[in-house]
Amino acid sequence: QANTNPDHMPDKHKQFINFNREYVLDWADSAGMHILTTVRSILSSYKTEKQGLKSCLGLMKLADKHSIERLENACERALTYTPRPTLKSIQMILKTGQDKLPTNESSDTEEKTGSSFGFTRGAAYYGGERK
Repeated sequence: QANTNPDHMPDKHKQFINFNREYVLDWADSAGMHILTTVRSILSSYKTEKQGLKSCLGLMKLADKHSIERLENACERALTYTPRPTLKSIQMILKTGQDKLPTNESSDTEEKTGSSFGFTRGAAYYGGERK
């Protein structure tokens, strides 16, 4: 079985020794509710834990680059789109500034169209009134 002596590792690699599932979940729990939900989703979506941890590291770097608040808002927005957001979707939300937009836009559209789907025509459009 392979074994690595931490003393033999480069300094930049030593920082990832304790980078495991518990570490990531603790960070996400302290960062915010939507970030925690996103991290749990990301960890469960990969076949191997290492792949999920790599995406979670990407989330942590996004928090450093933008801010915890913006990341929390981006995760909240991504979770309204899908129950399984990805690192790429969070990156795109932050890049385009969608995290800064109000989250109640969908309810405004629903009030205008009478449906959560803007393209739904209904029976009145086709000349009949169903009851």
